[in-house]
Amino acid sequence: MDYRQLGSSGLRVPALSFGTGTFGGTGPLFGAWGCSDAVEARRLVDLCIDAGITLFDTADVYSHGASETVLGSAIMGRRDQVLISTKTGLPMGDGPQDWGTSRARLIRAVEESLQRLGTDHIDLLQLHAFDASTPTEEVMATLDQLIAAGKVCYAGISNYPGWQVMKAQNLADRHGWSRLVAHQVYYSLVGRAYEADLMPVGADQGIGALVWSPLGWGRLTGKIGRDRPVPAGSRLHDTEQFAPPVDAELLYRVVDALELIADETGKTVPQIAINWLLRRPTVASVIIGARTEAQLRDNIGAVGWTLSVEQVAALDAASAVLPPYPHTPYRQQEGFARLNPAMV
Repeated sequence: MDYRQLGSSGLRVPALSFGTGTFGGTGPLFGAWGCSDAVEARRLVDLCIDAGITLFDTADVYSHGASETVLGSAIMGRRDQVLISTKTGLPMGDGPQDWGTSRARLIRAVEESLQRLGTDHIDLLQLHAFDASTPTEEVMATLDQLIAAGKVCYAGISNYPGWQVMKAQNLADRHGWSRLVAHQVYYSLVGRAYEADLMPVGADQGIGALVWSPLGWGRLTGKIGRDRPVPAGSRLHDTEQFAPPVDAELLYRVVDALELIADETGKTVPQIAINWLLRRPTVASVIIGARTEAQLRDNIGAVGWTLSVEQVAALDAASAVLPPYPHTPYRQQEGFARLNPAMV
């Protein structure tokens, strides 16, 4: 397994990490993802550790805390072998203190996550979404307080707009607080919006990307393609309402390119899609998820080899879409591109 620095921090993370949204799954979203109990989860964790996957990502909102509880049980007795990333901020209830990133909410959420996980510290705490109701100064000061107390080692964000990332970093610099080192983002061959703003911000500010849903919410598994609709039993039937939208023609174009490269390399479609992501600027780790050992073993096969320059170019071309204003002119007109060349 390749290990990479997480942004400009001293934390080294594996190129692949494991997402535990399938652990203890309940409800319309997480129940459809999977429902691994402690025994099944421990077996998946065993396979991950054997392969060098030592970072496990969860969130308090995943099955209302059950994911953290199951993960804590699965890593019992080997906490020093793994890194734990968890997230907070999304609603855990209907009460006024059950959601958001206020000082009171963050401190309580961290204490509750520590209890569920059965540990005394969280390696990486990420704010699950931008909370417009809490001043950024309060958020960053509280994260620094939690780090100083030893309850959290590093702080990051997830699904944040670029301007708020910059505001947070500027406040941290001004007050001498701990800076953000990670941004958990949606990024895939059928979802490249990350590249327009958030990737340049990450490169400039030393923030590493942890990629969620690298297979485009299950669309890049090799089971869907031209004349191959979503198969019966696919989680897309139950969860598509939660998924980032994807234009059908873009999906088919990308799948066509992936299948050609699969024929050339003998690799699977998911392995190729993940390998492409691992080459992208700012990407520190790609979060893989699996309901079964077979899925996990296949995803692990995404590392240890490289795509050719020609294969990368084919995937780039198949997945290319015009970025939103004001980025579009930089890609279309030579004069703009000279001032601000694209990162990828």
